[in-house]
Amino acid sequence: MGDVSLTPLGITVLGLLSERSMHPYEMYQLASVRRGDQLVKIKPGSLYHTVSRLEKQELLASIGTDREGNRPERTTYEITARGREALEHQLREMLAVPVREYPRLPLALAEMHNLSASTACQMLRIRLAHLDKTIAKFEADYEAVKAAEKPRIFTVGADYAHALTIAEREWIGALVTDIESGEMPWLSQELLDRLAGSAGSSALPKD
Repeated sequence: MGDVSLTPLGITVLGLLSERSMHPYEMYQLASVRRGDQLVKIKPGSLYHTVSRLEKQELLASIGTDREGNRPERTTYEITARGREALEHQLREMLAVPVREYPRLPLALAEMHNLSASTACQMLRIRLAHLDKTIAKFEADYEAVKAAEKPRIFTVGADYAHALTIAEREWIGALVTDIESGEMPWLSQELLDRLAGSAGSSALPKD
């Protein structure tokens, strides 16, 4: 189904409905419990909008409404055959084909020489503090998941994100150490002049 392009939230919705029929708020609760909010930005409003769009695309269908007490009516949805085909097609492609996603951090690292070394290190240390909080929260959530005996297959995406966060924290920490120790010289006019001289020498014709 190459004609159907699913958003990350659309993939989450169809993935949940592949397990069983449910209403949107139930999808929101289940995705949050499984730490899906660490992989996709999930808000009730955007989730309802996504469900409506998927229904128009005939990727899911409503199968009835119910009401509990004084609460508003809730519509229950199920995935359609077309929706399952679209989901499987998208997942096969995403798992098999690497995509260059242009995150912000590599660009900032490539251009951080436009700051002073001390400022760059200060900003990176702030980032390290944020990463430490993210890692600590994941580990606390993981203990709750283990206590609830959730199958790992439902959290493997968040596990991968956690591994990347740890790797980033280690790499950034080592980078800060290299900058502050002088192991990685910072950009200076002297270095620029030396690079310019090297470039000029390499451009001279050989005898």
